[in-house]
Amino acid sequence: MNEANEGSTASQTRVDPKLLELLVCPLTKSVLRYDAARQELISSAARLAYPIRDGIPIMLPDEARPIEDSER
Repeated sequence: MNEANEGSTASQTRVDPKLLELLVCPLTKSVLRYDAARQELISSAARLAYPIRDGIPIMLPDEARPIEDSER
């Protein structure tokens, strides 16, 4: 286990900022917003929240959760 994640819980797992800069929504190709509290990447354009599990973004539309207007 690397030192940055040592002693972390799953909810505190950090995603590499360089990776976040490269990722876009697979459906709309739009920019994603990182929600650290929920461990999700938010696509306002697609109205989907892609989960991050163990520090790995799951960029499959079938795995994404629909978001409400209030969450955008």
